[in-house]
Amino acid sequence: FLDYSDDYFHEIFLDLPFSESIHILYLHPSKTSPFIRHVVATLLGFYLALFCFGWYALHFLVQSGLAYGVMIFTGVEHMHKYCFVVTLGYLSFCQVTRVYVFDYGMYSADFTGPMMVITQKITSLAFEIHDGLMKREEHLKPSQKYLAVRKMPSLLEYLSYNCNFMGILAGPTCSYNDYVAFIEGRCYEPKHLESNGKENGKFKQSDPSPKVRDVIQKVCTCALSLMVYLVIYTACPTERVIDDTFMASNPFYIQVLYLYISMLALRPKYYFVWTLADAINNAAGFGFNGYNTDGTPKWDRISNLRILNIEFATSFKMFLDNWNIQTALWLKRVCYERCPYNPTAATFLLSAIWHGAYPGYYLTFITGIVVTMAARAVRHNVRQHFLGSATLKLIYDMITWFSTQMAICYTVVPFVLLAVGPSLKFYRSVMRLH
Repeated sequence: FLDYSDDYFHEIFLDLPFSESIHILYLHPSKTSPFIRHVVATLLGFYLALFCFGWYALHFLVQSGLAYGVMIFTGVEHMHKYCFVVTLGYLSFCQVTRVYVFDYGMYSADFTGPMMVITQKITSLAFEIHDGLMKREEHLKPSQKYLAVRKMPSLLEYLSYNCNFMGILAGPTCSYNDYVAFIEGRCYEPKHLESNGKENGKFKQSDPSPKVRDVIQKVCTCALSLMVYLVIYTACPTERVIDDTFMASNPFYIQVLYLYISMLALRPKYYFVWTLADAINNAAGFGFNGYNTDGTPKWDRISNLRILNIEFATSFKMFLDNWNIQTALWLKRVCYERCPYNPTAATFLLSAIWHGAYPGYYLTFITGIVVTMAARAVRHNVRQHFLGSATLKLIYDMITWFSTQMAICYTVVPFVLLAVGPSLKFYRSVMRLH
């Protein structure tokens, strides 16, 4: 759930030609030093930020500067906590003033969108530095060992990571180690972690430049997503579900069907942004994730979604695991794995704060806590009764798919409506239908 407006779409197109021509053709690691690559990535990022957001882009520098000051002038033992509070606090301040001081409901060229990604990067880096410099190796989880940063980044490296032109407009978030490996040309023979935490060894040492096919395929996905959103969602806006005339003139099943179609048509808006951002990074050579079994390179290292897994999800968790993947990983690494009390509720609350000041966000994520708990209980108590045969398993999957889609629709509507009044009106209409 990232708040990108229709006007915001065209801005990230600016990155695509920059990425391919500069980093692949002119600034390849074999031809250029990491220092020059950092400088160019940073300066182009600031240029794009100024072009799209004007002087509001200075907030990116202020937020990054405050956090870097905390990293330098506070002890490593508590630096990650202070960075987290300062960075998230500054983001929240900007979101509140944008919503309640300037223009409620304003989405066009929303400068807090990039700040949300920068917040993820700063806080992730702070925890990674803390893990690398303060914790003993045996106290780290396998993923934390891979992500741990063993030395304090220079100011240039830090700004390049936060504000590089490939991710300044729409992300996605990546780990600091992965970004530096890309800049230094070491990303093509990494040791990747398997699900059990073991390393699967080095792949063949080559420089697999992104195939035109990989980028074009993602751009085509973007075009299809944009077309679906502009055609279907324009005809079926979510706001109609609380229209008195619509509710009075249509039976229950029509309202449910309309809600599902509306949510189905809304999601391609996010598919467009995240897939295009992924393509931009791939065009620059970033996002390599090893090789398939047939030897072809994979370019999904920083992908943010798996569309088919989302649309055919048979559980609330499966949906969330494949939606906004990099944000889910951030929430897991900085909150869920580290929170000593009720990590599920804390993670949903952090997600609500990070998203912004609209009340609908909080209604959505509070509802998400309840739905997650209920889904866990149902799966724990019911699923085993449907594993006796393939037919029963198919019936179970069909029921859980339908239930998941309805749960997502019910949970997400306040996120779209934003305000308390329309959201409560939706809840009341659902209660009347039942």
